[in-house]
Amino acid sequence: MRFAAFLLLLLPAFVASAQPVKTIISLSPHTTEMAYAAGLGDKLIAASDYSDYPEAAKTLERVANYRGIKMERIVALQPDLILAWRGGNPSREMTRLEQLGFKVFYSNPGSLEDIASTLEQLGQFADSPIQAQRSASDFRQRLDALRRTHQDKQPVSYFYQLSSSPMITVAGSNWPSQVFAVCGGVNIFADSRAAYPQISQEQVIIRQPEVIFGTSHAAADPSVWDNWRQQLPAVERKHLFTVTSDWLNRPTPRTILAAEEICQYLDQVRQSAL
Repeated sequence: MRFAAFLLLLLPAFVASAQPVKTIISLSPHTTEMAYAAGLGDKLIAASDYSDYPEAAKTLERVANYRGIKMERIVALQPDLILAWRGGNPSREMTRLEQLGFKVFYSNPGSLEDIASTLEQLGQFADSPIQAQRSASDFRQRLDALRRTHQDKQPVSYFYQLSSSPMITVAGSNWPSQVFAVCGGVNIFADSRAAYPQISQEQVIIRQPEVIFGTSHAAADPSVWDNWRQQLPAVERKHLFTVTSDWLNRPTPRTILAAEEICQYLDQVRQSAL
């Protein structure tokens, strides 16, 4: 379920006419988290399933999940603003909500820079934009610091195991490849035609990644690769690392934590090669 939802994180934000609002409903976990970071937490009255950060989000009424949205309940709550996930929330129901006169802000950061700009856009709905501006500024500063530190470092080839059964990875510039690229990571499946291809262990072995990453929901379990230890130096050298899934797969301010974590792991791999 988490993976099916994750696949749709591809489109940029659309800004509804911005002015301070009193009540907000969020229809995805990442828009809920972004709302809190932008200073809108006290205005949220309902959210989607898996809206679990920050802690206060867990107490919100649930009006959406991967199956769809609770249209009647949303209409009854009469929010001033709805935060939606274009592609993740059903287009027919979203169109109907707009036809009924509800203001909708669509968010899908497709790049790391989009996270900061989306925070600033959301801040326009707050009583004061200061918190959103600070969150965006902090994100940009930490991102710039990582880029400066790693821009001249030796590239490191990696395999990112997004799902284990079936084994699925990320190709090309699709999210979250941008996060790995900040640290000098080179995706061994960057040339795949499919955005999120299903692959085999044999394909991974042929491409010989220097490091293997998994997430807390699809961990790079060493036992999965034990039979291939001789063929995969990454396994032999114990270059298998787990990254916190919500940090990496949700485009939010916490994505910078995933980037910092990945950069540290890639530096370990570089150091071991000396």
